[in-house]
Amino acid sequence: MKQIFEMTDLSQIEAVLQTESYGTLALCHDDKPYSLPLNFVYHEGAFYFHGAKSGRKIRMLQANPAASFSVTQAHALIPSFFSSDEQLACPATHFFKSVIAEGEVVFVEAYNEKIAALTVLMQKLQPEGGYKPLHEEVYRKMIDATCVWKLVPHQMRGKWKFGQHLPEERFEKIVKHLHTRGEKVDMETAAEMQVLRSQ
Repeated sequence: MKQIFEMTDLSQIEAVLQTESYGTLALCHDDKPYSLPLNFVYHEGAFYFHGAKSGRKIRMLQANPAASFSVTQAHALIPSFFSSDEQLACPATHFFKSVIAEGEVVFVEAYNEKIAALTVLMQKLQPEGGYKPLHEEVYRKMIDATCVWKLVPHQMRGKWKFGQHLPEERFEKIVKHLHTRGEKVDMETAAEMQVLRSQ
């Protein structure tokens, strides 16, 4: 990764993890890779997931708990003509924020930790409430039947790509085009570009 794209500010990385609902969990066993999209919650330094107690991912995790998890927050799509008048396809790109975590998966056995993880997941996915608290006895059988596991990262990297590396003329040309197109994501992307450029 180019250093100019690297994000090391943990507070900014965690802000993306609190905003995004889905990521991709990558596993490997017997030299066979497997990746799957999962919703998640990042809580107290770990990624929590839930699902069935059996299946391919569970078998793979039991055999090899090493895993990688990636989360992407997509920003504006940048057509090639936003930054170049040469009518080439190459300048076309997509600005984004991404986080990649690597570590070991641990199955959560303690009932209270399962409740805590599922509670923060519900708070993230359904912030308006409208459900009984998960510590109530009505959930006991369902929680017992649910597998909860966490990825405790030993390494976590962020990549913020917003044209920071571009020459001033191309950079300003993209900002101008984003303002002209004027969609919400364009305005947010242009603002993010200016912030990162000034750092």
